[in-house]
Amino acid sequence: MIVDDSMVARAVLSRMIESDDAFEIAAVAGTAEDAIDALQAVRVDVIILDLEMPGAGGLKMIPQIINNSAGARVMIVSSLAEEGAEETIAALAMGAADTLPKPGTGRFNGRFSEILLARLKALGHAEVKSARAVGIKNSISAPLRAMPTDPIGVLAIGASTGGIHALGSLFQSLPARIGVPILVTQHLPAPFMTVFARQLGITARRETLVAEDGMALHADRILIAPGDAHLTVEASVSGPVVRLVRTAAPSGCLPSLDPMLGSVGAFYGSAGLGVVLSGMGRDGVDGAARLVACGGAVLAQDEDSSAVWGMPRAVIDAGLASAIMAPDKLARRIASRTGDGPCK
Repeated sequence: MIVDDSMVARAVLSRMIESDDAFEIAAVAGTAEDAIDALQAVRVDVIILDLEMPGAGGLKMIPQIINNSAGARVMIVSSLAEEGAEETIAALAMGAADTLPKPGTGRFNGRFSEILLARLKALGHAEVKSARAVGIKNSISAPLRAMPTDPIGVLAIGASTGGIHALGSLFQSLPARIGVPILVTQHLPAPFMTVFARQLGITARRETLVAEDGMALHADRILIAPGDAHLTVEASVSGPVVRLVRTAAPSGCLPSLDPMLGSVGAFYGSAGLGVVLSGMGRDGVDGAARLVACGGAVLAQDEDSSAVWGMPRAVIDAGLASAIMAPDKLARRIASRTGDGPCK
């Protein structure tokens, strides 16, 4: 479904999408309200949503669209989805799976079309929960690993597509204080990071900063990998500090989960706990393997709650996960290894 008040944009996007036999345009709408009405009669896998439209607009209506979409993924394609835009982070926090800036009129070139189609394919099909549960049962063959029971010394979380919404759900269910530093690697361009840190801090009820080289790690402070460097941990005379690294990672991502998780394992050993949330690709597998080899543990988001079940599934299939759950339940497992005990 394409939801955009511009007839020209709807036509151009339709031509691009229908040029690939993998897709079919099931419906179009000029406002978010019309989209919700249409969803009562048609089932779709992905909803392309503009943010600037008549009526309530796209941003405020995202929760209602998701609630009426029967599992469809929402991709924001809007001129407001520019690097660093407040609206982009807000849309992702509300549950949009991905965002893509809309080119100006006459600039819908071949490169944009390639990116759009690749992103749509990564989002995949909407599936009813019962079918997804069967898929999970049949697709996971690796057993879960035992998780240490001693208190953790650090929490390292990684995410990509769909991760901002998952992070919000996790932190909303996590106790306000867990007594350990928190590291976050979220795949986002560098100009997004200041806005992302501010909004995550509000949701998480904690001081949240974009990491800088040499920063000390403090309990209950969240440090976020900048968009142009990997966030790693290194020893210093005063304790663990941040070391920003820009060398190539196995996954090709910058920032990447691999250096973060690997360094957490090297420094914290069995006290290191990693979490891999929604995202496409395999980023995090190598780092998770190093963390586990050092005695630490890794938790993974389940398929049913993931916008894109790529990164968590890769960790699970590699036999590295100690738990597979929705973010709110992962928060309870994390809390069980802190001084606060189970999440209340």
